[in-house]
Amino acid sequence: MNFSFKHTLYACFIGYVTQAVVSNLPSLLLIIFQEQFNLSLEKIALLITIGFSVQICIDIIAGKVVDRIGYRASIIIANLCCVGGLACMSILPEYMEPFWALLIAISLNSVGGGFIEVVISPIVEALPGEEKASAMSVLHSFYCWGLVGVIFLTTLYFTIFGLRNWIYLPIIWSIVPLINTFLFTIVPVRELVEQHERTSMRRLLTLKTFWLLFVLMICAGAAEQAMSKWSSLYAERGLGVSKAFGDLLGPCAFAALMGLARIFYSKLARKVDMKKLLMWSSVLCIFSYLIASLALDPIVALIGCALTGLAIGVMWPVTISLSSETYPRGGNSMFALLALGGDIGCAIGPSAVGIVSLAVSHSSWSLIEEIQTSSQLAEFSLRGGLLLTIIFPIIIIVCIRQLQKTKNVSVKVL
Repeated sequence: MNFSFKHTLYACFIGYVTQAVVSNLPSLLLIIFQEQFNLSLEKIALLITIGFSVQICIDIIAGKVVDRIGYRASIIIANLCCVGGLACMSILPEYMEPFWALLIAISLNSVGGGFIEVVISPIVEALPGEEKASAMSVLHSFYCWGLVGVIFLTTLYFTIFGLRNWIYLPIIWSIVPLINTFLFTIVPVRELVEQHERTSMRRLLTLKTFWLLFVLMICAGAAEQAMSKWSSLYAERGLGVSKAFGDLLGPCAFAALMGLARIFYSKLARKVDMKKLLMWSSVLCIFSYLIASLALDPIVALIGCALTGLAIGVMWPVTISLSSETYPRGGNSMFALLALGGDIGCAIGPSAVGIVSLAVSHSSWSLIEEIQTSSQLAEFSLRGGLLLTIIFPIIIIVCIRQLQKTKNVSVKVL
């Protein structure tokens, strides 16, 4: 069988499904980890933070590594790390202290996820064709469809086999990166920019416009993952709904609307102003986070969680496309820095929610003296954590205003 660049694109789609699996499956198992292994909220937050910190370290070194060993070797190593991380999540807690076992598994997943994030976008950008923004948005939509699949199929698995059989689930999901490892050994892969033509990382870091794009990536990642990582726990512990119902109406609907937003943008990529789109997406993001954190009715709050997906859906792919358009010779260094910014945000967002929630739950404000039960306290503290997240779309609006005032200087002429 002859494999074309179309098959390369399909492999990239599966790569983002893998990213969705390793990034979100642990979040769906947080309550199980908390109860079965007696992990505190602080340790749960620490696992999330360390996982993203490892991914950030990978982002820092990935540009150099990819330049040295190439796209194909990098993406194969990434998928193998994901296979190992998912397998360790199931196996290691039986043989060592659960917190450290989960830390090893999540760290391996973060190494794999970090390389996937850095490598997949330039592989797609290097494919033949002119519709780069459209292809990038479709690519990133597969992260959303992967997330929907993870939530729906995981919920179905628990419904059929029960929560106590969770240990087989990560091994089952490891089949996805295993298949992708094979695919990337046979599909054609080409370089985005020849090495001697690439803009250096040092040069990019001197450009004001690039720093604005970097901050956009931080805030996009923070706004997305703050809801993605905490919505399942918020629905069950904060809003008092069942895990299955909360997962389907909260994070699953969140991911579906995020994917639809990216598909819709892929159809209109050449007709819309990317900066204005980011601006209005940020306004909707503020509105949806306010609903999710302040609505008293659990169903309305869950609708707010879902609407957040629609709001933030285009932020990540549009920022990448805007960066590629502004700096077409950015190469691996640019994509590595953008991935670094996104992952810094992905670490900051969920960690900020956890820290604020913990601070609220430990406070002695007179405002919470009426709270009688632990579930009421959990609801109040998590609402406070999610409310803080509106700071990120506000910063995006400020950055977009600055970008609109700044003339884009393409590195073609640098």
